[in-house]
Amino acid sequence: MSQARALAATTLARVLTHQGSLSTMAPENLPPRDHGFYKALCFGVCRELPRLNALAEELLRQPFKRKDQDIQALLLLGLYQLYHMRVPAHAAVGETAGAAKTLKKPWATRVLNGCLRRAERERVELQAKVDTLPEAALRHPRWMIDAIKHAWPEQWSSILAGNNIPGPMTLRVNGRRQSRDAYLARLEAAGMSATPVAGTEMGLTLETPCDVEQLPGFVEGDVSVQDTAAQLAAPLLAPYLTDNARVLDACSAPGGKAAHLLERFSTLELTALDSDSTRLGRVDATLSRLGLDATLRHGDGTGTDWWDGTPFQAILCDAPCSGTGVIRRHPDIKWLRTPEDLDTLAVTQAALLDSLWTLLAPGGVLLYATCSVIPKENQAQIEKFLSRTPEAVSLPLPLELGLATDNGRQLLPTEHGHDGFFYALISKPAA
Repeated sequence: MSQARALAATTLARVLTHQGSLSTMAPENLPPRDHGFYKALCFGVCRELPRLNALAEELLRQPFKRKDQDIQALLLLGLYQLYHMRVPAHAAVGETAGAAKTLKKPWATRVLNGCLRRAERERVELQAKVDTLPEAALRHPRWMIDAIKHAWPEQWSSILAGNNIPGPMTLRVNGRRQSRDAYLARLEAAGMSATPVAGTEMGLTLETPCDVEQLPGFVEGDVSVQDTAAQLAAPLLAPYLTDNARVLDACSAPGGKAAHLLERFSTLELTALDSDSTRLGRVDATLSRLGLDATLRHGDGTGTDWWDGTPFQAILCDAPCSGTGVIRRHPDIKWLRTPEDLDTLAVTQAALLDSLWTLLAPGGVLLYATCSVIPKENQAQIEKFLSRTPEAVSLPLPLELGLATDNGRQLLPTEHGHDGFFYALISKPAA
């Protein structure tokens, strides 16, 4: 397992130095049998990162240099194994320290060995000491704790708790192929337990997560993986659509919401737009697996260079955001996001709303969505848009999940339920 530990350290070093995210990295040259261990290490360390960093500071006389962030990552990996995994202590210490040789830094073996052995000996004392720090105890950076606490003074602790627990594996059954009950029976026949998700038409939550290839009919397009909150977009737009409606899914990647719309309406004229060509390729792959067709456009929704000039009856704007509602699925967000990002993202979100509004046909609707729990990106963003766009009308959302805001619905992450999400529906008066 030294190879898996070394590769995990390399991956985490890139995260620690803001050179990449977990979602953009893959375990190259690693035997398939070790993929699960590699992923558990990477995601586990990022989930516990504020606390692990505090522990590392207690153990080190001086921090490692930037060029040695892979060694810092190995220390964090060792701590995570000792305190959070069922890895024998001798393996957590010895194999992790030995991985420094795989990284061609044998000098670090002795340092790691000493730190990890002390962490094992003084486990209770060290944990008690670092847990006096809010960042360590709550497993979030201080600025994020403060922002969420300010936004949600009654729910902040449950939001942070929800962020710290891996989210359930939720499926969306392809209604073109079979009913939810029929697919549930297929799962049961395969020895998999699942339950229907309340508030969704085709959602199922697996009792035990698994690799997607193990799902009956996944390769053939019978089912997709999609969180409950994300599955609400298509039903919210559905009352305003006809089979031949012209629809834009802006910021479409990875394509789950576009696919859901096409599964419901077989003759939609849907355009999937994304500014990242690589991510747009993921949309293409998603639609191809499901046997669905759409027009793919590479372009920026804040501009119109990609547009053919024909308005859309409906637009889905799943805007770039802080991702503070999906930290449980992307725990590296805790490290990669900064307070300054919120200002930058708010500018982008406003520009998207203003630009996409001009592409909407009279009588059409725009559904604004984020996977954020920060009001600046959600309710406040919509309030500003409505104030500068007098003709825009905010429509009520027929949702029971989450909390009602003046112009939308805020879903907060729950420990065993949906991700954090925000939705607002806006209409343009008919001519």
